[in-house]
Amino acid sequence: MTHPQQTMRAVVAARPGGPDVLVIEARPVPVPQAGEILIKVEAAGVNRPDVLQRMGFYAPPPGASDILGLEVAGVVVACGEGASRHAVGARVTALVPGGGYAEYCLAHESNALPAPGRLTVVEAAAIPETYFTVWTNVFDRGALKPGETLLVHGGTSGIGTTAIQLAKAFGATVVATAGSDEKVAACVRLGADVGVNYRAEDFVARTLAATDGRGADVILDMVGGDYAARNHAAAATDGRIVQIAFLRGPEAKIDLRPLMHKRLIHTGSTLRPRSPAEKAVIAEALRSRVWPLLEAGRCRPVIDSVFPLGEVGKAHARIESGAHVGKIVLTV
Repeated sequence: MTHPQQTMRAVVAARPGGPDVLVIEARPVPVPQAGEILIKVEAAGVNRPDVLQRMGFYAPPPGASDILGLEVAGVVVACGEGASRHAVGARVTALVPGGGYAEYCLAHESNALPAPGRLTVVEAAAIPETYFTVWTNVFDRGALKPGETLLVHGGTSGIGTTAIQLAKAFGATVVATAGSDEKVAACVRLGADVGVNYRAEDFVARTLAATDGRGADVILDMVGGDYAARNHAAAATDGRIVQIAFLRGPEAKIDLRPLMHKRLIHTGSTLRPRSPAEKAVIAEALRSRVWPLLEAGRCRPVIDSVFPLGEVGKAHARIESGAHVGKIVLTV
């Protein structure tokens, strides 16, 4: 099956800066290489790394497109040599290292999954970045088990709303922090057992109170800075703290004694620079463990707002405002 277009609309940052530097350019439609599929994009998720890339702080990995966007949903229109996992015409959602804010996008076939049947294309586009991130960090690195307690910071972010739902689905207790009473209520509606307004309450004290003084077994942190020491204080013996970002800065002054006394593991990871083969392992775990939950309606992405591709600047302004609950998605 061929696609009629030779060129496509795509969003790039003309220079580092605010949302106003995002422009739509005409680009050649990419050609899938061995193992790749070409997706006609119907929707693309907006994520914090896109904002960092726009500002000039997060370069695409070597060989990746300079077009923004790390996740898409749409229809397969062409397959590269040896790519047989998804037929032309199949509806998929895919994690990509770049190129998502465009009419067409390449994905490695192993990093794409069938779009869950009961989800809209907007919801399908909101899955890959957050679900891959939560799975690899909370369940793989963090090894969250049924009956354990997860403390998730930024509970109303795309990552947070996903972590709350998945942790509950797999039998954990969830403590979630957020920056307003309204956001705390949103976390509780999603299933959090305890919601903490971090502007008004001490999350360490609330976490210890909620766990009879034990602390959280797994902590998912995207705040960094002074949260590092506080996470160690809020963690249970043999607890695992997983760092995925640092909104308050990458440096922290910490007392190493709690790390030793409690036998803590403080680990972290990034997703984008990993190879397609590494991401394929995560995709396979999602397909077997999480896709049944999505198909059954036990989890679904929380959509904050939807913008057409031409209003990409407004989408970036929305995510930077911090007012969103859940995911922001572009429609193409």
